[in-house]
Amino acid sequence: MSKTNCEDCMYYNLDDYYGYYICEAELDEDEMYRFMEGKIDNCPYWQTRDDYKIVRKQN
Repeated sequence: MSKTNCEDCMYYNLDDYYGYYICEAELDEDEMYRFMEGKIDNCPYWQTRDDYKIVRKQN
């Protein structure tokens, strides 16, 4: 599995209250620790933030 980029993930969203990006995937305690440390190379929850993916399926 290749290295993932959180900035391209649909779960990585800006929190308006805190003013920074957070991962909204359902991570367990160990996964969250690795995420906060920047040590996640292959996230099993990563999904592309492709807004047109659904539209292409409708054609």
